[in-house]
Amino acid sequence: MSTTQDQPPTRTARPIQAREMGRPVVRRDGRAKVTGTATYAAEHRQDALHAVVVQSTIARGRITALVSAQALAHPGVVAVLDHTNAGRLADTSDRELAVLQDDRVGFRGQVVAVVLAETLEAAREGAALVKVSYAAEQHRAELREQDATDTPEKVNAGYPTDTDQGDVDRAMAEAAVTVEQTYSTPYLHNNPMEPHATLALWDEGAEQPLVLHDSTQGVHPVAKTIAPLFGLEPAQVQVLAPYVGGGFGSKGLPHCHEVVATLAAQAVPGRAVKLVLTRQQLFALAGYRTATISRMRLGADAEGRLTAVGHEVLEQTSAIKEFAEQTATISRMMYAGEHRRTSHRLARLDVAVPSWMRAPGEMPGAHALEVAMDELAVAAGIDPVELRVRNDQPEHPEEGTPWNHRRLVDCLHRGAASFGWGGRAAEPRATLDGDWWVGTGVASATYPTYVMPGNQARVVALEDGRFRVEVGAVDIGTGASTVLAQIAADALDVPMTCVDLAIGSTDLPRATVAGGSAGTSSWGGAIAAAAEQLREDHGEHPSPGAESTAGGQADPRQQDHAMHSFGAVFAEVRVHRWTGELRVARLHGAYSVGRIVNPVLARSQFLGALTMGLSSALFEASVRDPRFGHVVTQDLASYHVASHADVRDLSVEWVDEEDTIATPMGSRGIGEIGIVGTSAAIANAAHHATGVRVRSLPVTADRFLEGATPG
Repeated sequence: MSTTQDQPPTRTARPIQAREMGRPVVRRDGRAKVTGTATYAAEHRQDALHAVVVQSTIARGRITALVSAQALAHPGVVAVLDHTNAGRLADTSDRELAVLQDDRVGFRGQVVAVVLAETLEAAREGAALVKVSYAAEQHRAELREQDATDTPEKVNAGYPTDTDQGDVDRAMAEAAVTVEQTYSTPYLHNNPMEPHATLALWDEGAEQPLVLHDSTQGVHPVAKTIAPLFGLEPAQVQVLAPYVGGGFGSKGLPHCHEVVATLAAQAVPGRAVKLVLTRQQLFALAGYRTATISRMRLGADAEGRLTAVGHEVLEQTSAIKEFAEQTATISRMMYAGEHRRTSHRLARLDVAVPSWMRAPGEMPGAHALEVAMDELAVAAGIDPVELRVRNDQPEHPEEGTPWNHRRLVDCLHRGAASFGWGGRAAEPRATLDGDWWVGTGVASATYPTYVMPGNQARVVALEDGRFRVEVGAVDIGTGASTVLAQIAADALDVPMTCVDLAIGSTDLPRATVAGGSAGTSSWGGAIAAAAEQLREDHGEHPSPGAESTAGGQADPRQQDHAMHSFGAVFAEVRVHRWTGELRVARLHGAYSVGRIVNPVLARSQFLGALTMGLSSALFEASVRDPRFGHVVTQDLASYHVASHADVRDLSVEWVDEEDTIATPMGSRGIGEIGIVGTSAAIANAAHHATGVRVRSLPVTADRFLEGATPG
């Protein structure tokens, strides 16, 4: 019996016995990447037309005139599209994607035209020759506390906007020790190595009229989003992404450039059109992490046990499309405390649309909570590790459900032992090494365990005991193509060398986005389900050509558990006594994330996340000019991302465990937890080194100079 119908059976796969899982297998795509033979989105079809976008120079208003005659006269220019001649979309409800559809401007940097030319140089010159006039309107582009009063329709990942349990005000008044402070994080931009790129081909008469080579974290989500805009069914759109050069969330949702490339391809049917956003354009068109302002209130008894937790978040969204980070949700579950209140409020500004960035919500939320916990430890005279241990909770403090695996205390103790926490000075500003103040800090980390519904996989028996495993997943550089082959091998009970894995195309069974630390869990569960279906359909030794398709689904026991991973981050920071220069001398993470499927790739993921957290702590901050509404730090010189010289001693460890409630592999997601809490650990270490408390990111040298206001 074949199970390749449109709606294959879904099942919760049984736990898989690990043979290939747990081995440090070298990544399968490594040679192709280091030799330059891996073909990325922009490297297909050398005969393609080049597209360059023209962006608005006002933050709000209307286009009154757009003159393209000079551009069209430039040698090599084929066409100029704007709101007067671009194809009409079937659905314009999403204003981020409804590009070139009318004369309205919703933010500075919005695409107002696109130039197509035979060469990239001609397209760039043509874009410079397009003349646009505007009727500007008054705009708002500055996040101020008094403006953030709107309640979001929903926060990212579907969490409730507000929660209220007990009486936080009374508990704060009665607490023996309290902390009431405001913490802020800046605008952050993802900046993957490979910029966002799409190559589009439109063939009206084909079975699949639209083909996209796209740098994306999810081929099926792109097809599902783009198809209805052009009056197509998702099956009529082929999206290909065999190699992707990073995303950090920015490629998790389709953005306007995919729509622009498709509109351009429609205008020149039969010609492929290549659109690659420049580094500067990414700052307006590819999403970013919104700035956040968190008002934290912690109250505890004399032993440091929390009685009150309050977390009120102010952040911004775009006036044309809402996106809200779930910043306060970490304070709902991390520690004990009978009385709790959290809330999210938005300022709707005339700015580009924010989107996902690694650990959206948890990263800025953990910074506020974990720095506040450090302040509470100082106020109570309790070691920061011990304070967190005392506030460990056997069940979710708001929901009352037991944890799947909560080994935060194990991570704190193991990390402290590995880091050498025991020799820490009791008081801040106690250790001077030459001209450097030296301090250490700690923070807890967590991230939810997600298994996304709707994932499918197909297994086909081949000759000589081999199998072809197909799933429409995308490897964004994390090593998914290697890890999924390991999972498939164990699910099929064969060596990994007997598995041919196909990913990165909508022609393969449906898969969700590589995001939310859910990729391996979701796709791996579908592969395990398909392997079981193959046995049921064709026996233990299927003949060549036999195949089965199945969809994976989460273990129903997850409904009765609070599903999270946990960790602890330790930092040693050195601050120069005369210049305020900061150096993170050591950074160590200890994690509980279920079974590690591939220790080499897992270590790489953790170290990358720790580096990203270090970068956020010390360097990264996008600066928006409220007068004009645009980000002025639009390159990697003014928006500094941590480089080799900034990163010193990094180390990571994990507890040995497996969690079969989470996945049949016993694993949980690892991509995002490493950035959670990292900036807080560094800020806390800087305080321990100097006695100066910095509550806003990034933590920069000027805060530590004599007479400076820390803030």
